[in-house]
Amino acid sequence: MDPTTDNAGYGGDPGAARSSLEALRAEIARAVVGQDPAVTGLVVALLCRGHVLLEGVPGVAKTLLVRALASALELDTKRVQFTPDLMPSDVTGSLVYDTRTAEFSFQPGPVFTNLLLADEINRTPPKTQSSLLEAMEERQVTVDGTPRPLPEPFLVAATQNPVEYEGTYPLPEAQLDRFLLKLTIPLPSRQDEINVLTRHAEGFNPRDLRSAGVRPVANAADLEAARASVAKTTVSPEITAYVVDICRATRESPSLTLGVSPRGATALLATARAWAWLTGRDYVIPDDVKALALPTLRHRVQLRPEAEMEGVTADSVINAILTHVPVPR
Repeated sequence: MDPTTDNAGYGGDPGAARSSLEALRAEIARAVVGQDPAVTGLVVALLCRGHVLLEGVPGVAKTLLVRALASALELDTKRVQFTPDLMPSDVTGSLVYDTRTAEFSFQPGPVFTNLLLADEINRTPPKTQSSLLEAMEERQVTVDGTPRPLPEPFLVAATQNPVEYEGTYPLPEAQLDRFLLKLTIPLPSRQDEINVLTRHAEGFNPRDLRSAGVRPVANAADLEAARASVAKTTVSPEITAYVVDICRATRESPSLTLGVSPRGATALLATARAWAWLTGRDYVIPDDVKALALPTLRHRVQLRPEAEMEGVTADSVINAILTHVPVPR
């Protein structure tokens, strides 16, 4: 689906705001090959003020994807490598004693940024994982009883490796539910991998995105205009009921011990609206809900052990539900 474009200046024009976001997606593709669904997911998360969990094996450009997004959107970004010895204060910041003034002053941590890359978030203990909960939900950090607001926009893009679990601490359901989307980053196709190697042979340096031609094509003001346009996207009562029926069906599935919460239903409605707007419509249709169902819901359900042993996956359960829940006409 190709979003409509309208280059008529930004002053609140939905077409112009959409055009800026489409240019953003195209600009990221200069650095990241063959990951269009993940790029689109990050843009949807920005539109919805949500956070993203990126899952993929090492070397599939998860970090590069986030850096390219920040570069193309002219945002500040910081990266934290999560390790077993990382402390909450290493993320949020702490009070530091100033010998010159004989007073404590707050030293902001890396969470005070627009785009935080939490690399391998499941390698740090729950105590440090939970330090992000307030930041992700309330968009503030409280240190020594004083709340400190985070910059706007603010997005956490956390990564985890799906194949190596030794020495990791799986994210609890409460924290998984804070992520708007869980995006799986697959291995590239043969042609995409050839394109990646060709770029590197021609001198592409993933640590220098400017030399790769990635330029800022949008800014925070463009993003805010786009968010305002998304908020005007119409949702009919039938679509609302369809979202609710899908989420309620997960709670009744015999393959699941945990279904989607009302927060998950709200998230699905929000992402469907953002996708509808990106594709050039000011109203939501059932296909928008279906398009975002997997990334929005897959991390909000929990499989029964016996179902998991039989090879059932969260994605297969959700796909089956989408097949059986009646689609509004």
